[in-house]
Amino acid sequence: MINMAGGILLTVNWFSFIYVMNHVTVKAASLAYLVCPILTTLLAHFILHEKLKGLQWVSMGLSIVGCLLLSYTNLIDMVFSLIVGLSYALYLITQRQNKGFDKIIVLTFQIVLSGVLLLPFYPVYSMGVPTAFDFYFYIAIIAIGFTIIPLFLNLYALKGINSSTIGMLLNINPIIGFLLAAYVYHEQMNLIQIIAYSIIFIAVVAFNAQLFLKKES
Repeated sequence: MINMAGGILLTVNWFSFIYVMNHVTVKAASLAYLVCPILTTLLAHFILHEKLKGLQWVSMGLSIVGCLLLSYTNLIDMVFSLIVGLSYALYLITQRQNKGFDKIIVLTFQIVLSGVLLLPFYPVYSMGVPTAFDFYFYIAIIAIGFTIIPLFLNLYALKGINSSTIGMLLNINPIIGFLLAAYVYHEQMNLIQIIAYSIIFIAVVAFNAQLFLKKES
């Protein structure tokens, strides 16, 4: 049941993320993975009873402030971001309890289940079969490099790291995206965005500071 729940939640997450990217805004899609760590941490605390220390609660507050700054001009973005973020947060929470199976087998089962769930939509939304090599080349990069490998690493990390810690580390993804947008693609960033991402970066450092301090001691 946990494996099936994981496959269903992955499908919802992928479908909603692609929908938001194409039909809402890229900003809303990016915001989803800033909201996701907050939801993951809160769900891990209340459902899995993972404990949070004082500094970690402070970092949670900072993350919420950062997300509110990024979404205050558009409430619709936040609503869609919550849908995408909640589906992945629930995926991480369920897979924390998924023990006894090899992670490759788990991931294979969930991806196959996702394909089966999406198969009925194919006749309605399908187009002509692509023939260009570039299409399959980029699909392979996205599927293997940016989907299968990160998912496997997430499942593997859940064997030894709390869901809340993995959730907060997800913030690194949109922070890197922000830096790429600013310094590689030279997209304009306003002061509020810079402040918001800086707050979230501080929140990630603060949340994990306890782990580093514990190792040093």
